[in-house]
This record gives sequence, structure tokens and C-alpha cells, in this order.
Amino acid sequence: MGNAVKTIGVLTSGGDAPGMNAAIRAVVRTGIANGLKVKGIQRGFAGLLEEEIIDMTSIDVSDIIQLGGTILYTARCLEFKELEYQKKAAEICRKHGIDGIVVIGGDGSFNGASRLSEQGINTIGVPGTIDLDIACTEYTIGFDTAINTAMEAIDRLRDTSESHERCSIVEVMGRTAGHIALWTGIASGAEYILTTEEYHGDIQRIITKIQDRRKMGKKNHIIVNAEGVGNSNEMAKVIELATGVETRATILGHIQRGGNPTCKDRVYASAMGAKAVELLCEGASNRVVGYHNGQFQDYDIQEALAMTKGLDPYLFHITKKLTTRG
Repeated sequence: MGNAVKTIGVLTSGGDAPGMNAAIRAVVRTGIANGLKVKGIQRGFAGLLEEEIIDMTSIDVSDIIQLGGTILYTARCLEFKELEYQKKAAEICRKHGIDGIVVIGGDGSFNGASRLSEQGINTIGVPGTIDLDIACTEYTIGFDTAINTAMEAIDRLRDTSESHERCSIVEVMGRTAGHIALWTGIASGAEYILTTEEYHGDIQRIITKIQDRRKMGKKNHIIVNAEGVGNSNEMAKVIELATGVETRATILGHIQRGGNPTCKDRVYASAMGAKAVELLCEGASNRVVGYHNGQFQDYDIQEALAMTKGLDPYLFHITKKLTTRG
């Protein structure tokens, strides 16, 4: 346990995620409710090194819970991997009276938070990433909005695929993790779901299925392809050449990070932001907030980063049954 704090900072780091503003709002208002001063740090660790630090009040976070993105902006900071800059950041925190920081981001952000904790600044991580790839938690801020965005896009694509009797390959985000692909594939009734964890390049199997289903009268085909698998455009060319079925690739990209957060992302992000401040008030440091078995919990950051996480085995199991027919 570290020392109890009087002034806290909050920053968002790495990729943005819908619901980050809800978490920022919760940090600011929970901090003020607990008698703390709260400062916003703009552009993540990069902004901290540049002293882009502002005072924040309850009014400053009014009417932001429904907004996507992050009002504090975000950036990646490779410099922060170096001890020299970690020490500099800690000194800047002391200069501004900041003795505790809430870091909202992914695993790279948590590494930075842990390094800052080693320099004597109490830090708590809040998982903000659409990828759902942080092993200590069943929920990460932005995932629910991202999968709903992708699902709605695939629903629209199926309409035009049916009209033109096409095969559509839809590439979704997730870096090397296949959670977005798995969830949106199931939700949209995709015929094929390709994830880094489970797909091993057997495109001939897909081609054979398309040919067989075409004979059965299937007019359109939806393939959800994870970002980690990639090569959607090349895959489309191979499938069209082998089957004679017009095949188009659509890469959804960063639209999955934007837009108004869902109710779940607003509520869970608010709870996680509040929990982070409560931990700082208790003197905790080098912890990350997570959601597990219906409860908001906290873990040592290094222990959390050492955990591994695969796809939900049951969800993947049922896809094999749900995609056996047209």
C-alpha cells in the first residue's frame, strides 16, 4: 500500500475507446466527492512529460458521458519505456502536487502505470480497450460499443450481399485477439468466423463450404475476419476465383472505436472509474481494476499483465454448430 492521496490526475493512453469519457467523469466526480483535487492530463504519458495538465471540476465533465472518444485526448509514448522519462514524469507529478494517477488504457498503458508507481506515484489502471484482450477482466471499456457497431454494419452488408448474391468478407478490429470477431460473428449470424486463435489458413475448407451451400440454394455468405488474420482483400480474390461467386472485402477499421457508448459501457466505465479513485483513497498503488464473476475487483498490475486470455471456449464451440447450415 502507498500513501493516501490529496490530489489525483487522470489520463487516457493508447487507443481510444467508447466509454472513456464516462470513466473520466466518474474519476473527477468521485475524487471531488472524497475531498480530493483532480487534474486532467492531456494526451496520455506524452502529455504528462510535456506538462499538459489542467485543473478539473464537476462542471468540466458535465454532458460528456454520452460522447465517444476522450476529452483528454490520447497518444502513444515510446519514450516512457525508458527509466529517464519515468523519473521525469514522477518529478512533474510532484511539481504539480499529483500523488496519485488513474490511467485509463490497455496493457501498454498499464506497464507505464506500473513504472510510474515504482517512482513513488500511486497509480491505478482502468481497462480501456475495445479488444477485450486484458486477461484479468471479463469486461473492458469500449468492447460492448465496438461489437454493436460492427454488428450493425454487418447487418447492412448482408442486405446488399443478398441483393447481389455475393460473398462478403468483413474485417473487424481486435489486434491479435479474436473476441470482436467471435461476438459479432455470432450476433450477425455469419457463416464463417475467422480468428487468430483458431484459423490456420485453410481457405480451401471455406471455398468448399461456399460451393456446397450454393448448391443448396444459399444466395449470400458472410465471413467475419479478425484483424489478426487480415489479408481480407487477397482472401476475397482467392474465393471469387475458386467459386465464381462475386466476393467483396469490407474493412470496418476505426469506426468501431467511435460513436456514442452503449448503456453497458457507460455504466461499467463509471463503476471502474469510481473504484479506481476509492482504491487511491485507501492508499493503494500499482493496481488495475477488473470485472470478474459479477464484481468489480482489483489486481496487482504485474500479476494482471502476466495472465493469459483466450477466446471463450463455449462460444467458439457453439459457432461450429450454428454455422453448419445456411
